[in-house]
Amino acid sequence: DPTASHYLKLIMDMIFGARNFKNEIVWKRTSAHNNANKYGRIHDILLYYAKNNNAKPTFNTVYVNYDTEYISSEFREDEQGKLYKTEDLTAPYAGGNKRDFDFHGRMPGTTRQWRLSKDKMEILWEQGRIKIGKDEKPLLRGHIIYLEEKKGMPLQDLWSDVLRVGNTAKERLGYPTQKPVALLERIIMASSNEGDVIMDPFCGCGTAVHAAQKLKRTWLGIDITHLATALIKQRLFDAFKIKGGNQYDIIGEPINMQGAEHLAKQDRFQFQWWALGLLPARPFGAAAGNKKGKKGKDKGIDGIMTFNDTAKGKDKRIIVQVKSGKVSSRDIRDLHGTVEREKQAVMGVFITLLPATRDMLIESMEVGYYHSKALRQDYPKIQIYTIEELLEWQESMKDRHVNIYQRTIVKMPFGQTTLKQAEREADSCSVQHGLGV
Repeated sequence: DPTASHYLKLIMDMIFGARNFKNEIVWKRTSAHNNANKYGRIHDILLYYAKNNNAKPTFNTVYVNYDTEYISSEFREDEQGKLYKTEDLTAPYAGGNKRDFDFHGRMPGTTRQWRLSKDKMEILWEQGRIKIGKDEKPLLRGHIIYLEEKKGMPLQDLWSDVLRVGNTAKERLGYPTQKPVALLERIIMASSNEGDVIMDPFCGCGTAVHAAQKLKRTWLGIDITHLATALIKQRLFDAFKIKGGNQYDIIGEPINMQGAEHLAKQDRFQFQWWALGLLPARPFGAAAGNKKGKKGKDKGIDGIMTFNDTAKGKDKRIIVQVKSGKVSSRDIRDLHGTVEREKQAVMGVFITLLPATRDMLIESMEVGYYHSKALRQDYPKIQIYTIEELLEWQESMKDRHVNIYQRTIVKMPFGQTTLKQAEREADSCSVQHGLGV
C-alpha cells in the first residue's frame, strides 16, 4: 500500500535492477469514503519489473471496455442502429515507398500517405466502409470502424475496474489480505502464456494459485503458515475438484506422526494451525487475522467449527482446543467450561498429540450430549481425537471422490458451515506440482 510501496521499489531496484523497472500501476481497490483530516486512501500499488531490459518480456496486451462517456462522445449510430466512428485513412510519411496514389479522386497530401495499400482500400470501398464527402470523394478521415469490432481500450497504468473482495462477495474466504481473482488473472494473462510457470512466494489464501490453475499455467505457491496451506487445499478442491498428493504436491506438511512431533517441537502455533486444518476448523482470534482477538491460550479457544441444523437461525459453534504436550482430565474440564461460557457454543473438540488417558475419556462421556431437535439425534458434547486418528482419517479419505475439506471426522450435524467454499470453476486437466510450506 502507499505507506510501503516507495520503500519496496528501492529494494526491487536493488534486486532486479532499476533499468528493468517497467511500470508503477495504481490499483483503485475501493470506492470513495470519508476520512478525518486526510483524503480517502483507496488504492494500492503494483510494481512491474522485467527479467532483462535488453530482452523483450512476455507481454500480452489486455483490453478493457470503453467507458460510456468515451462511447457517447466518439461513436454515433448508423441507419441500422450500429455504433461506429470514423478514423484517419492517412498516416505521416516517414520515408521509404510512399503510398500517394490517387484513390477515387482523392490524394493523401504532400506530407502524408495512405495508411493502407490500394487493394485493401478498394475492399473497404466496396464494403461501404469509407465515408464520402459532398464532392463524392472519400474523406481523409473516413474509415468507418464499428464499436463491436474494437477490442477495447489497451490497459493503462491506472486500474479502476477491479474492486476488492467485499464482505458479501461470493469469492470471499475470510482471509484478511485476500485479493480478487480478477486482479491476479489480469496480471498472469498479461505476463505469461499457457504452460508458463507462475510463482507466488507469499501465497496466503491462494488467489494467485487459483488464477494460475484456471488459466492453465503451472504454479508454485509458498507460505510460512499451515493455515494458508489448509485454505488453499480447500479452495483448489472447491473450485477445480483437485486434491493434494494426486494432482499437485504438498511439500513441508506433516504426513505422519514423526512429522507431527517434529512440527510440535519446532513451533507449537504452526502445529496448532496444521492440526486445526485436519478437522477442518477455523483458527480463532488473532490467528485468523482478527487484530482485536486473543490467541487460544488466553481464552481457551484455538479454533472454531460451525454448523447450522435449523432452517433459520444463527450458526452454532464447536470450540476446538489443540494440545501438543502432556494432557489430563483437567484439560477436558477446562474445555467443557469454555463451551459453557461462550455464547452460541454447544460442543467442544479436543485434539491431542499424545494418547488420551482413560480419565480423559471418562470425563468427556460424563459431560453428556448435544441434542439436535431438527435431526432428532444426539452428538457427544465433548469429543477427543488424537493426531494419529486424524491422520488415519485423512489417509482413508484421500482417494474418495468427496470433499474431505468440508467433511469431518467430528460427530456433528451435517449442516457444517466452518469454511467458506470457493466458487466452482470449469474443469481443468492441468497437473500441478508444489504447494510448499
